Amino acid sequence: MSGSILIAKGDTPLALELALANRHGLIAGATGTGKSVTLRVLAEGFASAGVPVFLSDVKGDMAGIAQPTEGGKRYEAQVTRTGIRPEPRGMPTILWDLFGEQGHPVRTTVSEMGPLLLGRLLDLNDVQTGVLNLVFKVADDEGLLLLDLKDLRAMLAHVAENAREYAEYGNVAAASVGAIQRALLALESEGADRFFGEPALALSDLMLTDAEGRGAVSVLAADRLMRSPRVYATFLLWLLSELFEELPEVGDVEKPKLVLFFDEAHLLFDDAPPALVDKIEQVVRLIRSKGVGVYFVTQNPLDLPETVLGQLGNRVQHALRAFTPRDQRAVRAAAQTFRANPRLDTEKAIGELAVGEALVSLLDRGGAPGIVQRAWVAPPASRHGPLSPEERRATIASSPLAGRYDAAIDRPSAYEHLRGETEAAEPAAPAPSGPWGGRPTVWKPAPAPKPAKPEPAPRVRRRAPTASTSSAGSRGRQTMGEAVAKSIARSIASSIGSRIGREIVRGVLGSIVGGRKR
Repeated sequence: MSGSILIAKGDTPLALELALANRHGLIAGATGTGKSVTLRVLAEGFASAGVPVFLSDVKGDMAGIAQPTEGGKRYEAQVTRTGIRPEPRGMPTILWDLFGEQGHPVRTTVSEMGPLLLGRLLDLNDVQTGVLNLVFKVADDEGLLLLDLKDLRAMLAHVAENAREYAEYGNVAAASVGAIQRALLALESEGADRFFGEPALALSDLMLTDAEGRGAVSVLAADRLMRSPRVYATFLLWLLSELFEELPEVGDVEKPKLVLFFDEAHLLFDDAPPALVDKIEQVVRLIRSKGVGVYFVTQNPLDLPETVLGQLGNRVQHALRAFTPRDQRAVRAAAQTFRANPRLDTEKAIGELAVGEALVSLLDRGGAPGIVQRAWVAPPASRHGPLSPEERRATIASSPLAGRYDAAIDRPSAYEHLRGETEAAEPAAPAPSGPWGGRPTVWKPAPAPKPAKPEPAPRVRRRAPTASTSSAGSRGRQTMGEAVAKSIARSIASSIGSRIGREIVRGVLGSIVGGRKR
């Protein structure tokens, strides 16, 4: 079907209109009922239509989308049920890993993460989050870059030691700073410190297409990451908020610019403060106007807040098992989220669905929810299973981003400036190359012009403030020349100021002591 993705076959073929794919969606169902197959079919459809895809690989088997299907009994059974036999093919795939072990490392800077998400990641209370906001503000005003966790630790210690000098920002309790430092240590013990640093992920590298015009499927290895669910959820929230902030408005489009699949979506909302849930709901509601579709994958629709669930127009519901009264209420609630079909008892059908079967409701061409239909999900064209270690290494080596993110860069930032250290040179990230027809096509949003930030008013401080330079991570960073020049200027100013100060003090003390002697 032109301009659509064939998902399933019931009484009629059920296809997702690409023009309505940015109205978001939901894939729900109990473990082992076929959610992963539905996710794979959708991801393949988007990629084949030229739409880049980002998805998280929680079970470790989604990376097989890079290889063609190998068939099998279940595959042939699904072909027989649906009458659909796709041509076996793999998708252009880029592998990512926050720990840098199963794919390209994913990094962002502390500044880009921001105090709100970082506070949630560290599980801070309101008072501690307020102190963290204060530290970010001081760093921004003084032009100190917060790139990695050692920058943040150094900045926390600096503000705590000079709390009186920063009284205009608010009170800084030593107990709160200590609690934040301990939370940072716990975060490092989980390996999350590798997530902060440079080179930071460029969002345009999630929007690649190959030489044939197929969208790249970015697969985030999340099997190990799931041991740290707070880190996983915070990363996904950061990605969503960054896309919302950086991408331009495009309105209604023929197909999305990017589609995100968030597996284990309930983790985004577990223990999240109301302010953060409101922010997620706002982003989900508005990001579709920027050409981005978001698809949540979870066991039960009730795992998501109603305000978010109401934004998900395209739905695929696999079986839910009702063993307890609570399960029965969940099945009843899931059935009520669909547009009723007079020929189908939706609540009864949810408990009867077989593996690979689902209730499907998609937006029609007018944007209205279609009536729910019972159908068999189409078989995927790619492998339903993991990559072998050799295949994974080959996929990483042949990636168009090979070498771009692999080596970490540690350039002068808050830690070095507060210690009076500078680096001699800043290594540059190598240009990527790969087998996808050279540098793949990249959809890059036009950067919005940023207003110049006024110079801060001089303040009496132990350390003279620098010219105001945004500490917002990779956007508006200092060049190496600027960093060295500022460091030299600080040293000269400090040296001159110290000599003048000593002479003044000596003169005053000398006059006092001399007067007493007389």
